[in-house]
Amino acid sequence: MEAIQRKLRFRSMLATGAASLLFAVPALAAPAGAGPPERLDGAEQTTSHSDRRDAIKLVGKARLKVLLWSVYDSRLYTPSGAYNDGDRPLRLELQYLRDIAAADLVDRTLVEWQAMGRDHPRQQEWLASLGRLWPDITAADVLTLDLDSNGIATFHHNGRELGAIDDPDFGQEFVDIWLSRDCTRPELRLALTGKEVQS
Repeated sequence: MEAIQRKLRFRSMLATGAASLLFAVPALAAPAGAGPPERLDGAEQTTSHSDRRDAIKLVGKARLKVLLWSVYDSRLYTPSGAYNDGDRPLRLELQYLRDIAAADLVDRTLVEWQAMGRDHPRQQEWLASLGRLWPDITAADVLTLDLDSNGIATFHHNGRELGAIDDPDFGQEFVDIWLSRDCTRPELRLALTGKEVQS
């Protein structure tokens, strides 16, 4: 009888240990491609470009959502912490919340320009340059545009310089996607430029 009871206790211990392992596994590994939490906190996050950075301050921030999906968090910086149309230099940061292929980013840039009625003669040349510069994006990556006082646009990916487009017309047309009065998402523009806090 005692031998039977010991055998039952041993089986019970094995079952309990197996169950503990099963419940522990999800805590050890997050799903591939999992993004950051669905929130914007009050911290002013910047990407470190020590060789290029002037003293810059956060102007505003906004989250782009398409239907139920959050796409990216955007942040605008200027030396004064304020923005008026045409101000330079500036920094625009996009922290992505989803995996996105570089080709899709380039396509979306064209879609936005077309929706705004933009048809610059060098537009296709710019898109080809973006296709060469931009990498595929993984959730939590930060893509940064630094637009200097001469209109030169320099891109960084997670702090690493990707390259520059030395055409002031490109710099203007690109930031217009977020900052122009005729952009496709005026509520995003208001939040980015500090005119209205996004709810």
